[in-house]
Order: sequence, then C-alpha cells, then structure tokens
Amino acid sequence: MKLLVITLLVILALLQYRLWFSPGGLTDVNKLEQTKQELSDENEQLRERNASLAAEVIDLQHGLEAVEERARSEMGMIKSNEVFYQIIDNPDQSTRELLPGTPLEEPVAGP
Repeated sequence: MKLLVITLLVILALLQYRLWFSPGGLTDVNKLEQTKQELSDENEQLRERNASLAAEVIDLQHGLEAVEERARSEMGMIKSNEVFYQIIDNPDQSTRELLPGTPLEEPVAGP
C-alpha cells in the first residue's frame, strides 16, 4: 500500500512539473495570452487610424473644405481680401505692452 501511495505521489509530482514548467505549460500559455492581448490592442489602434485616414481620403476627394483647411494650416495660405492675424502667446508680456499707443506704466499722481 505504501508503494502505491509513493508511486502515485511521484506521478502527481511529474505531472505538476510538466504542467507548470515544461514547454507548452502554463507559463507559455500566460505569455501567449499577454502577447495576444498586446497584438489585439495594436490592431484596434491601427483599425481606428485606418478608418480616420479613409474618412480623410473621402473628404479630400469630395469636398473642397478639407483641401482649403490643409492649404491654410500646412501652407499658411489665405484667401484674397482676408486679413491674417497671428496671435503669439507670451506670458512674460502684459496685454498693455502689445497694444500700440498704450502707455506701459500708469501715471503716478503727484502730491
């Protein structure tokens, strides 16, 4: 009876070793699951990017508004009879310094 129990424990230990540490065991399965999840996430991002690019292509083929927007943003073009204003955000200067004809300092009242 002792021999049977020892034999069964040895077989159980070998099966557990094989389950946990051999090629194709749980360690490899977990790595493959993680890789699968990473690839699925990457595929979803690429699908969204492709959909965005396809919509942009359709817009460029059928609408002049997208072409005009690209010309304005990428090439700095403006229409005739338009005035171009460039706003520069500079936190070191106050609004008063940017307006022409405005004194930079408040007048000091004398005694």
